[in-house]
Amino acid sequence: MSFHIAAKPGEIAEAVLLPGDPLRAKFVAETYLEQGVLYTDVRNILGYTGLYKGKRVSVQGTGMGIPSLSIYVNELFKDYGVKRAIRIGTAGGLQGNLKLRDLVIAMSACTDSGVNGFRFGGRSFAPTASFSLLKTAYEAALARGWEPKVGTVVSCDTFYTEDPDDWKLWARYGVLAVEMETAELYTLAAKYGREALALLTISDSFVSGEEDSPAERQKAYTRMMEVALEAAIS
Repeated sequence: MSFHIAAKPGEIAEAVLLPGDPLRAKFVAETYLEQGVLYTDVRNILGYTGLYKGKRVSVQGTGMGIPSLSIYVNELFKDYGVKRAIRIGTAGGLQGNLKLRDLVIAMSACTDSGVNGFRFGGRSFAPTASFSLLKTAYEAALARGWEPKVGTVVSCDTFYTEDPDDWKLWARYGVLAVEMETAELYTLAAKYGREALALLTISDSFVSGEEDSPAERQKAYTRMMEVALEAAIS
């Protein structure tokens, strides 16, 4: 049992889906997992393990932002032996060709966070996805007739920025979307020698100003969930 995850040894699968929203974890468990069991509800950050197509998969909420995700992913890798971690989250689209509910597969992640600057003593690290997971997820999406966008995202520390046009610099350099966790997930996977991937659904657009409701963000993004589950059991 770790400090923030009240699971006993063996209760968490080697493959874990990581939604920021604990209620999305609950939705995935109740919708897709057979024999799903709640293994933690510490601070109402929910975690479940069950079977998907006969294989054990867990789904663990992480909360919002790099510091929160870092706590849970460190413990999953270090204390529970998780080998594959797949973020299933939302993102704001920074390119005009990204529409609401489009699926983005994050190949790499920029960040404005100071975490890696502190970690690497001012050096620059390039957080990158596991190629095998990325390839599997991409092929799973195509097999279902979906066309995911693959490329760079940016993980930001602040949701509300001082400069409302700050996103335009990232967009100018081809960054697809902005979110708050992927850079840390990929960095920790590199540290521990594990596989990691972020699958993101566009929940709002900085270009058009459109956005989905909170309820839709919890339950409507099933493409992302299904692709993640296929990658998790591959």
